[in-house]
Amino acid sequence: MHQFTLPDLDRFEAWRDQARACAKACVPACSVSWRTGTDAPTLFADTVLPSPEKNGKPARAPEGFLDLARLVCAHESGEAFNLLYRLLIRLQGYPRLLSDRSDPDVETARRMEKSVRRDMQKMKAFVRFRELAGDAEFAGRRRFFAWFEPSHNIVQLAGPFFARRFADMDWVIATPRVTAIHENGNLRFDASPANRPHLTDQTEELWKTYFTHIFNPARLKVKAMCAEMPKKYWKNLPEAETIPLLIREAESRSRAMRDNAPGPVPPKAERVKARLHQTLESEPWAGDAAMTSKPSIEELRKDAASCARCQLCEMATQTVFGEGPQDADLMVVGEQPGDREDLAGKPFIGPAGQLFDRIAKSVGLNRSECYVTNAVKHFKFRPAGKRRIHQRPQNHEIDRCRWWLDREIKLVAPSLILAMGATALRALTGDGSGILKRRGGIKKSRYGIPVFVTVHPSFLLRLPSEQDRTVEEARFAADLATALDFVRQDRIIQSE
Repeated sequence: MHQFTLPDLDRFEAWRDQARACAKACVPACSVSWRTGTDAPTLFADTVLPSPEKNGKPARAPEGFLDLARLVCAHESGEAFNLLYRLLIRLQGYPRLLSDRSDPDVETARRMEKSVRRDMQKMKAFVRFRELAGDAEFAGRRRFFAWFEPSHNIVQLAGPFFARRFADMDWVIATPRVTAIHENGNLRFDASPANRPHLTDQTEELWKTYFTHIFNPARLKVKAMCAEMPKKYWKNLPEAETIPLLIREAESRSRAMRDNAPGPVPPKAERVKARLHQTLESEPWAGDAAMTSKPSIEELRKDAASCARCQLCEMATQTVFGEGPQDADLMVVGEQPGDREDLAGKPFIGPAGQLFDRIAKSVGLNRSECYVTNAVKHFKFRPAGKRRIHQRPQNHEIDRCRWWLDREIKLVAPSLILAMGATALRALTGDGSGILKRRGGIKKSRYGIPVFVTVHPSFLLRLPSEQDRTVEEARFAADLATALDFVRQDRIIQSE
């Protein structure tokens, strides 16, 4: 029978070396046992490491076993080490044993691992540092002390977390068996027994006052609170002194909160809100207190420069507002700015805009006589190295940006709106589906102004074959010519 005693410090490393030697010596799991320094002594004395068998092979374990063993070795159960060695021996013939969650040994090891992880989380949450008086020996570095009583031997596992989190100060975390010491940026551990000291600092009263004020009596659930903050930790938490009083007063405080809560909204307020909504629908800028008169396009452009109505402004370079004469008969509405438009701050100057200019010129449509804008004013993209890949705006982004389009349409008041693409069609009519079937038709907009439907020039650029591109460019030119004829006819009617 081989028996070993494991120290409190470097327990995993000691078990690993002993387990490797026993496995190489072909010692069966039933002939070896481990205990810790706190376990009761047995009738058997510790033994030396066994000599390896002549044909013994080093023990092999799959990826993840050592990580599991490191945590399980911190468990306070005396069976943890025998369990791990038994798993190690079984893994030699069944390498996929750890993936068998129905195996009793694996299930027990996973349960121990979970318990250790939970104890580590509790230590990170419930360690409370108290500042110590300054000492010239420490060259002005602040010194802190904390006492914690973990359920498992986790100080070495959790110590690096505190060293990273509180790297700018010296501190000591003492436990009944292992102490973590951080001095001048160096972390070390000591296995000397320690006792709980009685320390306080000036910030504790402030912290208790803060904790009392953020406590919500209406959401008190004592069982859930004790499950997350077990009472065994309360004696080391300064705010725990206030918890019994807060629990006793929770019902009366909740009743007072209910009595002082605002009453229901009166029916008159709902009617006023409904009328305001109707006014905003008919007069887009009616809700702007600062607008005492009808604004100009330039004023709107300045206001839109700081637009943050949706998250697209966070990545885009700038707002790309519309441009053109304020009395234009034709308004051209695209989908959203592209990469070049985003950098220059002007609409329709990229490849799609250049294609639009060329085809429009071929049918006699002068862009300088049109008001050109987009349904969405910011460039939406995803980074891909040095490139920015265009992404289609979502419906809620289109709806939020329609606030600006409403104002542009109200100010320009065109005879016809040319909707290029599904995004523009949705912003103008509320429905952007089936654009190829609706292409070439005139629809009614939300503003009472007719909308002529066509595709976006970027659709032509994405066509794979030259033949398809030639056919679609001819159709697009026909669409622009039809829109131009509509505007000319409306001018004749207006002049008569």
